Amino acid sequence: MPSSDNHIIFVLNPGSTSTKLAVFEGDREMKKEVLRHAPGSGNGLRRVWDDYGERLATLQSWFAGAAVRPAAVAAIGGLLRPVESGTYHVNNRMVEDARKNLQGEHASNLGCALAYDLAREYGCSAFIVDPVSTDELEPLARYSGHPSIERKSLSHALNIHAAARRAAGELGRAYHSSSFIVGHLGGGISVAPVRNGKIVDVNDASSDGPFSPERTGGLPLQAVITLAFSGQATEKSMRAMVMGKGGLVAYLGTKSAEEIEAKILAGNPKAAEVLEAMAYQIAKEVGAMAAVLSGSLDAVVLTGGLASSTMLTGWITDRVKFLGRVLVYPGEHELLALAQGASRVLTGEEQAKEY
Repeated sequence: MPSSDNHIIFVLNPGSTSTKLAVFEGDREMKKEVLRHAPGSGNGLRRVWDDYGERLATLQSWFAGAAVRPAAVAAIGGLLRPVESGTYHVNNRMVEDARKNLQGEHASNLGCALAYDLAREYGCSAFIVDPVSTDELEPLARYSGHPSIERKSLSHALNIHAAARRAAGELGRAYHSSSFIVGHLGGGISVAPVRNGKIVDVNDASSDGPFSPERTGGLPLQAVITLAFSGQATEKSMRAMVMGKGGLVAYLGTKSAEEIEAKILAGNPKAAEVLEAMAYQIAKEVGAMAAVLSGSLDAVVLTGGLASSTMLTGWITDRVKFLGRVLVYPGEHELLALAQGASRVLTGEEQAKEY
């Protein structure tokens, strides 16, 4: 096998039925692919750890085909303990917490374990970068309205930080002395004020904020309580309603923005109203987060898969452009962000943190 190259980084981002993989040389992408995994059985309920061994073997085979040895393996971080942003060495405690699904069960929890096992095979470092559980909320942001429930920071932190870094670079601003509102628009939607390089507030995309392709976002609380105790719903059905069967799926029967735009262009008024309603809610959340920054920001940044919809981003921009510049970075750039996070450590620009 070829000797290690100090600039080669293996990158992975596991999802529920797929894993995004890439090989980078520094921040230059050399090879990328999305590997699909067969759903497990488990009485019809696939758990994220059920097929770990098979998934790891598939990844080992794919990376072996790259015919290079990495200096590091970098993976998305999951629902771990609350941590500050940055690049972290993967250690045993992190893997144990991931396997416990410490803050919830999610495919991102697999990332650190996969990176750890791959890195041991190649004798290199394993990292995660800006995990989902990145928590830099200011004290006031933690209040929910009742002391028994505290607002948590669970967000698309990796893409949020990456988009804010990119915006700072384009505007000629130092990242740690800039202010942005970043909207990650994907299967879940996170809108965050990023001040001086920290996510100081953010909606929980699993239970708060705008509705998204498959999620309800925040719901009127009294109506939720009524439904929960009506006898017509179970905990399982309500959780599925909120995450998986809500949002665009519930209103229009599809989560595809492309399909919905086609319906709109064909003259479907309901499709137009629903998509604009999602844009309306996103813009409202941006406005709320602008208040967190006292209206002082360098730009609003829209990123994620849904940012490819010019119809959606156009409606959002029309409502928030009074705040200043609006930058749109379509697509998710998480693989690049992982490579850049690992590269900053390998080049000495940053020091890796310990979990």
